[in-house]
Amino acid sequence: MIKNFRLFGFLAVAALILTACTTMEKEVALDMDVVKAEIQAMEDAYAAGEKAKDADAVAAYYGENAISYGQNKQPITGKEAIRADVADRLAKDTSGTYNVYRVVDIFAKGDTAVEIGSWTELDAAGNEVDNGNYMSYFEKQDGQYKCVRDMSTTATPLKSAMVVAPVVEESEM
Repeated sequence: MIKNFRLFGFLAVAALILTACTTMEKEVALDMDVVKAEIQAMEDAYAAGEKAKDADAVAAYYGENAISYGQNKQPITGKEAIRADVADRLAKDTSGTYNVYRVVDIFAKGDTAVEIGSWTELDAAGNEVDNGNYMSYFEKQDGQYKCVRDMSTTATPLKSAMVVAPVVEESEM
C-alpha cells in the first residue's frame, strides 16, 4: 500500500510538472534588427523634436511614469514633468546646436528593451561641440515602445575647479 501511495505521489508530481511546462507561454523570438530600427526611429523623432523646439514631440518618446536622469541635476519624474523641463530648456536655448542620437546596442526580451546609445551635439555648421553616451529602458505600451528610464553622460571632461589656498594672516602664524 505504501509503495502504491509513493508511486501515485511521484506520478502526480511528475504530471503536475509536465503540465506546468507545457502550459507556459512560449516566448516569441524578437527580430533585433526590427527592434533596433524602431528604437532608432524614436531617437530620430526625439532629435527632430528638439531641433524644432517642440517639447510635445520630444515627450512622445516617454511613457507616463518615466524617470529621466539628466546630467548635473535631480531626476525628473513623470512624462508631464519631463515635457515641462524640455520646454524650459528649449525655450532658453539660443546656441543653434542640435543633437544626433545613434543606437549602439539593443538588448530586448518580451515587451522590454534596453538601448545603449551615443549622442553628438553639433553646431549650425555641423561641427562637433560635445558628445556622450546614454542608456534608455523601454517597455511596450499600447504596442509601441516607450522610454520609462533614461540617463546620459558627456564624454567631455569636467573643467577642474581652481583651488584657492586659504589666506593666512600673519597674526595666525
